[in-house]
Amino acid sequence: MLGAEKRSLGVITAVAMFRMLGLFALLPVLSLYAAGLDGATPLLVGMAVGAFGLTQACLQVPMGAVSDRVGRIPVLLAGLAVFALGSAVAAMADSIHGVVVGRLLQGAGAISATLTALVADVTRPEVRTRSMAVIGIGIGVSFLVAMIFGPAFAASFGVRALFWFGVFVAAVSAALLLALPTPAAQPPNRTSWDIRPALRADLLRLDFYVFLLHAVLTAMFVALPFLLANTLGLPITQHWQMYVGALLLSLPATIALIVRDEREGKGLLIGTAVSLLVASQLLLTFGGFHWGMILLAMTLFFSGFNFLEASLPARLSVLADDDARGATLGVFSMSQFLGAFAGGLLGGRFMAGGRPGDVFFVCMLLAAIWLALQSFGRFRRD
Repeated sequence: MLGAEKRSLGVITAVAMFRMLGLFALLPVLSLYAAGLDGATPLLVGMAVGAFGLTQACLQVPMGAVSDRVGRIPVLLAGLAVFALGSAVAAMADSIHGVVVGRLLQGAGAISATLTALVADVTRPEVRTRSMAVIGIGIGVSFLVAMIFGPAFAASFGVRALFWFGVFVAAVSAALLLALPTPAAQPPNRTSWDIRPALRADLLRLDFYVFLLHAVLTAMFVALPFLLANTLGLPITQHWQMYVGALLLSLPATIALIVRDEREGKGLLIGTAVSLLVASQLLLTFGGFHWGMILLAMTLFFSGFNFLEASLPARLSVLADDDARGATLGVFSMSQFLGAFAGGLLGGRFMAGGRPGDVFFVCMLLAAIWLALQSFGRFRRD
């Protein structure tokens, strides 16, 4: 990787990490917090967790397409400003409805596709998978830090303060973008608004995969805090111990999958990772009464999830047309966040009976459908 690529990738990775830290820190505490707000119902609690995914899904393609014409940096700065506004609205809300509105506004700062397109702009194809893996690992580190930081910060200052922290990370991310090396900030030369190149069958397949991945993730995190609190009796300030333990245990498997994927680039590894998701949800469904089984299930989940989070956008960016990369990654990110929204709704709907196992069983079915589609697709191609 060239020096300029390393510098640009370092700045972009830091922006992604800060922004995702602001979102991930809410995951371990938001469903429990939302359940205690005025007007809360299981469905609205799920909405509070996943609502940001709806507006993210609606705006990824338009913002990605705009970034193909006017440049990545103006779109990224505008998105961060809207994210900060949504964080402030949620922080000041006194009811579940206000938090849902704030989360919708947070999602309206839909910059994931544009940020990924910027990575592709500043790296050569031969190092792009590695670059996307760096971003994925950075986001994984943010997840790890968030699982410790979120519950501890909320216990000391309250969940409202976590929303104000989102305003802070948006400001830091904007400052980092303004410090990006000048060549990386140059706008691309796109003159057409045609997004049909982003709708090829091979690209749409990856879009559907990331939809399923984030539907499972979000639904799982609607139910998991309740499982840890009610079944294991863990206070929220100790949930991070389970998350961090699972993430650390998952790292060897995640790294091994990434290294092998970069060497071989075989679709078989996607099937392997999805199999880990299926196994994790199976364990949570039928073994979620013992801390050891829960820890093993979370380890399997993070092993597959972190690999897929890095490898799916890397595959897409290589397949995408250069002059429609923003729009292509916009469709991808739209699918990703639409999955988060659907996962929030599913989690809220199936938690209505008060049984986290129902949610995990639905997640297992979604992952099993993905595994069947992946296996069938490989069979047809072979």
